[in-house]
Order: sequence, then structure tokens, then C-alpha cells
Amino acid sequence: MSHINHIIKEWAPEDRPREKFRDKGREAVTDSELLAILIGSGTKSRNALSLGREILSLVEGDLLRLGNYSVQELCKVSGIGEARAITIAAALELGRRRREAVNPKEKQKVGSSLDIDKYCRHLFQFLTHETFQVAYLNRANYIIVVEKISSGGLTSTIADPRIILKKALIHEATSIILMHNHPSGNLRPSESDLELTRKLRKSAKEMDITVLDHVIFSDQNYFSFADNDLM
Repeated sequence: MSHINHIIKEWAPEDRPREKFRDKGREAVTDSELLAILIGSGTKSRNALSLGREILSLVEGDLLRLGNYSVQELCKVSGIGEARAITIAAALELGRRRREAVNPKEKQKVGSSLDIDKYCRHLFQFLTHETFQVAYLNRANYIIVVEKISSGGLTSTIADPRIILKKALIHEATSIILMHNHPSGNLRPSESDLELTRKLRKSAKEMDITVLDHVIFSDQNYFSFADNDLM
């Protein structure tokens, strides 16, 4: 038997992830230890913490990238079966939804494209497909809610103006900001991006709703129609 202890239960109490979380608080626990808690137990040759470290190494410690891993991708790690993969994916999805939730007492005010980048970039980072989302704002330019309109393929997605404007009426929004991503990294608006923006601006104006901007995101940067005089 190896002199290296592979069984977490035999570690000193202060070194066990669950006990550490309980006794020292969530801030004291590392990302790999949190994954170990989710994994629960190791294999005959590896403990849960070792498995957690391997999973993190796949994304170079980037939890945003890990959040986009599918159950099938997680299962490629030796020792991670479907049940464990689903537990990890579910926990990451819950964290993503928590981050997206807008506290009514802490609504964000938008004054520039930089604000949109700050508040909404995480919705698009590391996605391998295009996603179209819309920020709905009140008269004072505070975000009421951000809603996903559609998800598409690798190069395009479909955004129905009727759905976008119907949601604006439901949320009693006076202005909207269109947002989508280009997984390729090319931030140049396509002709369909330009046409959709023109169509929405025209239709929204008839309903006394203003389209403030259309922002295209890549993993590292963004393109604002308003900043480039395209609105």
C-alpha cells in the first residue's frame, strides 16, 4: 500500500474539505476543495481532491470556462462518472444563475457601453455558440432584467423582434440594449446584425421604446454600435 494517503477520511480534520468549509467558512476553501466536496469520494488510487485538481487543470483554473463544460466532457476525467459530472455541472449552473439574478435593491445603472461590458460580459464568455440577450431598462436607465432571447449555432442565432418588444412591454421597459456574441472572436457586425438593429429601432420607436445600443461580445473584447455611430 502506498505511503501516500488517498482516503480523505483519514486526513487530519482541519485538512478535510467538508470540515474545513464547516469550521473555517467558505472563504477558506479552495476551488479544488469545493469540487472535492461535490465529488464526495475518490477512487481506489485517487482521492476526491486529486480529481478536483485535475478537473481545474483542464480549464487552467478558470471557473467560467468550467461552467460551459458539458456532462459528457466532465465524464472524460477518469473517476468522474455521470452522477458526479451532473452534480458538478448543476452546482456551476446554480452559481451562474445566482450571478445573473438582479437584486431589486441593487439594480445596475447603465451610462455607457463600459457598464454593459461590466454587468453582462459573463453571460457570453467562453460560449461556443451564438446567444442573443436583451437588457431591459427603466426610464432612469437602470436594468430591470436581462433575458435570453435565443441560442443558435456556431456562426449565427435568430432574434425575433416581436418577442423582444413583447418582453419590453411585459417588463414596462422604456429602453433596451441588444447583445450577442461572436464565438469566432471577430467583432465586426454582419449585415444581418445591422439589419436586425435597424428593424428593431424602427419598430421600437413606434412603441415609444428606445434601442440604446447593440453590443457584440467576444471572450476578451466587445463592439458597441452606439460607440461606432451605428445607432
